[in-house]
Amino acid sequence: MLDKVKMALRITTTAFDDEINGLIAAALSDLSIAGVSAPENDPLVTRAVITYCRVYFGEPSDFDRLKRAYDEQTAQLQMATNYTDWGDECGQV
Repeated sequence: MLDKVKMALRITTTAFDDEINGLIAAALSDLSIAGVSAPENDPLVTRAVITYCRVYFGEPSDFDRLKRAYDEQTAQLQMATNYTDWGDECGQV
């Protein structure tokens, strides 16, 4: 995952690896809090993690756009079959 995020951030040095690894962990935790339980290597989860890292790495000039994109990706994963583990309680009346 680190290599994919670094490529998306256009980072070639290892100087930021600790910070980026921290952002990856935070993104996965954030997705977990949102109820997303898909594996890390799932392409949609990877894309959400990359977007999260783009939002919070440095000071992007398009922060608001990226944050909205991440929020939308999270919302889509929350509603998609096989991406959450809410149990049988959800959706029952």
